[in-house]
Amino acid sequence: MNTSSISATAQPAAESGWLHKPLGMLPGLLLAGAIAALGLWAARFPSVAAHGLSALTLAIVIGLVIGNTVYPAMAARCGSGVGFAKARLLRAGIILYGLRLTFQDIGQVGMAGVLIDALVLSSTFLLAQWIGQKLLGMDRRTTLLIGAGSSICGAAAVLATEPVAKGRAEDVAVAVATVVVFGTIGTFLYPALFHWNAEHGWFDIGLQQYGLYVGSTVHEVAQVVAAGEAVGSQAADVAVISKMVRVMMLAPFLLVLSMWLARSERGQGGEGGAGGSRITIPWFALGFVLMAGIHSLGVLPDGLVAAGVELDNVLLTLAMAALGLTTHIGAVRAAGTRPLLLASLLFVWLLVAGWALNLWIPALF
Repeated sequence: MNTSSISATAQPAAESGWLHKPLGMLPGLLLAGAIAALGLWAARFPSVAAHGLSALTLAIVIGLVIGNTVYPAMAARCGSGVGFAKARLLRAGIILYGLRLTFQDIGQVGMAGVLIDALVLSSTFLLAQWIGQKLLGMDRRTTLLIGAGSSICGAAAVLATEPVAKGRAEDVAVAVATVVVFGTIGTFLYPALFHWNAEHGWFDIGLQQYGLYVGSTVHEVAQVVAAGEAVGSQAADVAVISKMVRVMMLAPFLLVLSMWLARSERGQGGEGGAGGSRITIPWFALGFVLMAGIHSLGVLPDGLVAAGVELDNVLLTLAMAALGLTTHIGAVRAAGTRPLLLASLLFVWLLVAGWALNLWIPALF
């Protein structure tokens, strides 16, 4: 009698425990989902897209507003779901990001385009570390994230680098903010410079060369599209392909960064304990390359690829919404002007050195 009584009460308790975790995440996921939906909806307006503002950018801005007003009162109920969106859904989104490009894209920009992208990425990231840590005295986490965002693909690169760099929410928010500010400036400045040059005839630059320049130096994919379309559809096509090749470099970049950080920690006596010197393998980055490889084979139906890209937009926007919710303006403000100064110097580097590389490298082929 006692046994059956215990058994009868234990089963509902077990089922309740099994359901407790997903049900506990539901409020936070619903809140992040509502913010993401608003960001995705607003990003569809032509006036918003023309300014290079993606759903990712809008979601973090909306999340920041809510996160610094009403969210603290809801954090106890929503925290687990928001944390799940910021971590697990982010990694799933990075993997699906591979559906946006194929290895065949590399052939369309040629070896010159690949070399330009690689040099822009490596030089910008290394310059970020030297200026940020040596000259400005910034902490390593912030310089890693700002360097990744400026050198690869904006907010998506910041989010992908965060688990490897062990960045805090405020570090990520600062890095994303710099991408928004200077990427938006670039959206207007690049077309203006193209038309200004056309009027004065200083450089003989065509639509394809302009597209390579934009794709290899502008921060966000949405900003690349906007800066390319402002000059012409041919320039936009080349810019997007160049940008996608740059995006493809995200996975090897994360692997090299992980090994570099592990070696650096060993050289400093393994800060953080014995586990601090272990290489953190960003498995989601390998998943990103695998997904791009599968897409390259052409075995996936177009409808499935389109659905995957849409799902990816949703997942990454959810992650950005969650990031905004958990970022306190006070912590971002405490970062001071140094991150903005670093990002501005990197922007000038991309503008000037990126142009020099786009003039010099094609002449070698």
